Amino acid sequence: MAKKLKNEKGLLKVALDMILEDAVKRGVVEFEATDSHDLKIEYAYRLLVHDKAISPLPRDQETLPKIRHRLAMWVTHKLPAGHELLQ
Repeated sequence: MAKKLKNEKGLLKVALDMILEDAVKRGVVEFEATDSHDLKIEYAYRLLVHDKAISPLPRDQETLPKIRHRLAMWVTHKLPAGHELLQ
């Protein structure tokens, strides 16, 4: 598995906020209060793959920990240099 990021949990939260906020603005998704966190993570991943913003994991490696890591890695390229989560 890829090297764990120091602030992976925080990076994942920021990534989800960014991706899902964009998806709602674009009108491509509406979430219910009962939708699970894992469902949102998987949706965010699939949306980034669909938008060609990230390359997909091989099918046999699409596990939640790897998807979480992929989203956290994606957001490291979106945050400004010096962001507290990149320290």
